[in-house]
Amino acid sequence: MNDRLKLPIMADNNAPTETQITSSDNTVPSENENDVSIDALAKKVQESLSLAKRHRFWETQPVGQFKDLGDTTLPEGPIEPPTPLSEVKQDPYNLPSPYEWITCDIDSEEVCSEIYNLLANNYVEDDENMFRFNYSKEFLRWALRPPGYFKSWHIGVRVKTSKKLVAFITGVPARIRVRDEIVIMAEVNFLCVHKKLRTKRLAPVMIKEVTRRVHLENIWQASYTAGVVLPTPITTCQYWHRSLNPKKLIDVGFSRLGARMTMSRTIKLYKLPDQTVTPGFRKMEPHDVPAVTRLLRDYMKQFVVAPDFDEDDVEHWLMPKEDVVDSFLVESPETHEITDFCSFYTLPSSILGSQNHSILKAAYSYYNVSTKTPLLQLMNDALIVAKKKDFDVFNALDVMQNEGFLKELKFGPGDGKLHYYLYNYRLKHVLRPSELGLVLL
Repeated sequence: MNDRLKLPIMADNNAPTETQITSSDNTVPSENENDVSIDALAKKVQESLSLAKRHRFWETQPVGQFKDLGDTTLPEGPIEPPTPLSEVKQDPYNLPSPYEWITCDIDSEEVCSEIYNLLANNYVEDDENMFRFNYSKEFLRWALRPPGYFKSWHIGVRVKTSKKLVAFITGVPARIRVRDEIVIMAEVNFLCVHKKLRTKRLAPVMIKEVTRRVHLENIWQASYTAGVVLPTPITTCQYWHRSLNPKKLIDVGFSRLGARMTMSRTIKLYKLPDQTVTPGFRKMEPHDVPAVTRLLRDYMKQFVVAPDFDEDDVEHWLMPKEDVVDSFLVESPETHEITDFCSFYTLPSSILGSQNHSILKAAYSYYNVSTKTPLLQLMNDALIVAKKKDFDVFNALDVMQNEGFLKELKFGPGDGKLHYYLYNYRLKHVLRPSELGLVLL
């Protein structure tokens, strides 16, 4: 595949700098290199930063530090013990005087619109400022209201005088299994500071404030992702992209016409069948939740880090929701057993420089389980339904078993890398992407 595909550096969810999309080094080891090379990369990145740019904030936090890489004497698990709740800071951290904290009521149409507008104009862009994430209001409500969510973890910063929302950060609770331990964590996401305020050092204060509010609920660990290298990734994943509407992708500069390729040959190359091929392939329905939960829980056992989903989680995260999440399964025509499952979520990007197109409609591979249907066939059916739903591109990380279908189904590697992090939890070794069973939005 000759296209050089581009995408926003996916999921700069929690970078602690106001310049959210800049990275000192985007080099990532190839899939054949071992863990040591990731350690070497991290050290190289750290050394390449001038003293002034070192991660002043993160070096004060209970996260894996670059200097400790390769030290197998450090124990796996929490880095710092929990503090007695009475000793957790009760008052919010101080903001610069023009600003004030608010707790964002995502159920309010007015507040949800404010959050949508802040993110749509100021959140993650690609390096060349051609695309910017455009999370829908329905998506935000889905992402921020899982079972047991805390409203106090949806944090905004307003200008006191105008009441304008200028920054945002969130957490949602999750049960994450790390090897054999179930750890209650906060998944921290949507850190966004208005472009005009990127020099105000708001982000570190916001991270400290969401951490304080998480601690008040007696939760001491967190997971997050970023498009930049911070201390210290538990793994680094690669984004892959499968063209569904190659003409539009080339028109808007998302991908390029390959060498010696014409547009008509490119369209033919990516053409998909009109109908899915797997007998019993259908949309997930409410009565499928118990069977899908069993299937997913059994599948997740093979990964080092993975969510510990129960039926309530599966109902929330995987029941189909129009323009938010799509889930399909395979029900054996003979036994009516649910044998396979695939899902993807909808995350469009605004196209910033095109006269003809304003939105790039992207599907993101979510959780997939193959037991009876070959994974290649299952995911090809997922591509077919995504194409029928007018998606322009289908994106996937090389996590879980995804590597088994990417090249064969004509996915190409993108520019975006995604680094996964745990807060206040140490793993002895950097994971391979295939050891990770967690997808963060």
